[in-house]
Amino acid sequence: MDERKRDLCNYRLEKAEKCLASAKALVQLEDYCSAANRSYYSIFHCIRGLLALEGVDFSKHAGVIAYFQKNYVKSEIFEKKYSKIVVEAFEIRSESDYDDYYVISKEEVEEQIQNAQFFFDGIMKYVGEVTSLRG
Repeated sequence: MDERKRDLCNYRLEKAEKCLASAKALVQLEDYCSAANRSYYSIFHCIRGLLALEGVDFSKHAGVIAYFQKNYVKSEIFEKKYSKIVVEAFEIRSESDYDDYYVISKEEVEEQIQNAQFFFDGIMKYVGEVTSLRG
């Protein structure tokens, strides 16, 4: 495996991990919209980490998500639950960032964080498996 691709993957997964930690901290500060934003970005950086292994990237979030759906969910590398998580996180992030009066509850954002943690853990497991197989 190309060392540069692996390094970029690892960099993006570190960003994902930091976003997840930020989301957890923001919940404690009762900043639920920002926590939802960081949860989404954790997922987004996880996907971009996967794409780095292939040397693929997109300039728009929709392109990143569509590629993940087509090449990882539809091909059954990841179960459909991953698709649901990323779509829901994207919608909530968009609403919380751009809708003036959007409100997300503590319970809803905690679910988003749990989903982001599940997503992160699954991506890390997969990346560990494929990078060790490819040497």
